Amino acid sequence: MLETIERLTAPNPTHSIIVLHGLGADGNDFAPIVSQLVHADWPPLRFVFPHAPVRPVTVNSGLLMRAWYDIAGFDLSQRQDEAGVRASIAQVEQLIAREAQRGVPAENVILAGFSQGGAIALATGLRHARRLGGIVALSTYLPIAEIIAAERHSANAQLPIFMAHGSFDPVVPLRLGEISRELLRGFRHPLDWHVYPMAHQVCPQEIYDLADWLTERFAA
Repeated sequence: MLETIERLTAPNPTHSIIVLHGLGADGNDFAPIVSQLVHADWPPLRFVFPHAPVRPVTVNSGLLMRAWYDIAGFDLSQRQDEAGVRASIAQVEQLIAREAQRGVPAENVILAGFSQGGAIALATGLRHARRLGGIVALSTYLPIAEIIAAERHSANAQLPIFMAHGSFDPVVPLRLGEISRELLRGFRHPLDWHVYPMAHQVCPQEIYDLADWLTERFAA
């Protein structure tokens, strides 16, 4: 089981949001977002911020860092680390199962992530065997897309997805996000897509828009 940081908005949470950080960060990276994001009328939530495993990352000269999978080069669509993606999917599946053991069913779990973390959130959510509450994919793309497309589970065939990207992103190019967006729309997912004038980061308007989207999920 991955080591995690947790934040509860109230006792006895009925919903959970699992938030996966980006390359080289850890679970602390997005923990401050809770106070900016949460609305008073939302149900009691458990935010789960796992730390990715430490591994060598090829594009960074083999430097050891927290990463959900290896990156071989600057073109993220080439030489993708399928084994690493699958290993991280399995670890996130463990976190979803733990939420069920703690009384939060899969349909009340939202998978969220930034950059590499968003890629794993997408890959896990599309394959998960029980209906989830939704996916939040920020500044990211669908990894090993053809493989994941073939392994999608019918339980999440209509899963709502929030995707957002920076128009000046030098790390995960906007075009890569747009390709994944079109693929997901082709699968007929209800997809809320946003582009912001920013680089590889999160901006205040993005937080506001995400909060509105989450409000709709909780109301449903």
